[in-house]
Amino acid sequence: MTEKKINVTALVTGVGAIIGQGIIKSLRKSNYAVKVVGIDKSKNSPGPYLCDVFYQKPLCGEDSSEYLAFWCDVLQKECVDIVLVGLEVDMFFLDKKRDFFSPLNVDLVLNNSDLISLSADKWKLHESLLATKLPRIPTVIPNNWNHAISELGEAPLLLKPRHGNGSRGIIKLYDERDFKYWNVKLDNNWMLQRIVGDENNEFTVGIFGFGNGESSCPIIFKRVLSSSGNTLEAVVVNEEVIENVSNLLTKYFKPLGPTNYQFRMEDGCAYLLEINPRFSSSNSLRTAFNYNEAEMAIDYFKFNKISQNPIIKKGSAWRYSEDYIKYDCDTL
Repeated sequence: MTEKKINVTALVTGVGAIIGQGIIKSLRKSNYAVKVVGIDKSKNSPGPYLCDVFYQKPLCGEDSSEYLAFWCDVLQKECVDIVLVGLEVDMFFLDKKRDFFSPLNVDLVLNNSDLISLSADKWKLHESLLATKLPRIPTVIPNNWNHAISELGEAPLLLKPRHGNGSRGIIKLYDERDFKYWNVKLDNNWMLQRIVGDENNEFTVGIFGFGNGESSCPIIFKRVLSSSGNTLEAVVVNEEVIENVSNLLTKYFKPLGPTNYQFRMEDGCAYLLEINPRFSSSNSLRTAFNYNEAEMAIDYFKFNKISQNPIIKKGSAWRYSEDYIKYDCDTL
């Protein structure tokens, strides 16, 4: 006789985007019978039709009483058990409002607040790596172009906004003219790095942290990025150097729940690019290789259960575009 699945009502945010849709796919493949409640600011995407119930966010500020009332209404009306975050902006909102949500009898799949705050500023994250004694990408906030090349070496150099994720806003600077232009345009809210490795040596790692410096075993993809900064191609690999560095990062930062490390390799060293303290865009790809972070989240946050290390399947994955069609009701 097949064991009956436990019923869980999960609210997923950002269902109009790739991360939220990946979370839904993972929930559908989990060992739970999940009712998916989706929210997003727009109803015009396939996301709402992937959910069992959908709510559109109100057009109001996140600190307004109207927005908080919206959340309360959805959580209570749908008897939501757990909230899984598909948008970075929702992660920051829920982290800021932990005390508000605490009495509402719902589990929030959130990382620890210190790591959420730290990962939001790439410069502060870079500085914090000094205590780990791990390799750091040479990085500087320079006074002028000569200062930059004296610290980092010859151009091209990589300009990164201090705030933001993925490859959005990253620009190569080739000379002093580029430097002066972007310095004015970005109002000093950036940093410069030496370019390490190349696009053929980029890796994304998923772990599920337990908040005490321990985690599930890492799953490592060697990847190719799309123009939007998401994983386009992925190959499951065993890379001992990256696994060791990932374990050291986990021991130091003590992440809780789904956490993503991104690296480039150069001369046998793994250099950390960024930490995403949440579900990442490749979460559904991990599920396809038997590493279901959404299921792990329900296990841990809802039932206080630490999932066993999954047996990771080997293989490759490619993302491609697909049409989603919704016909009007009066269409013959």
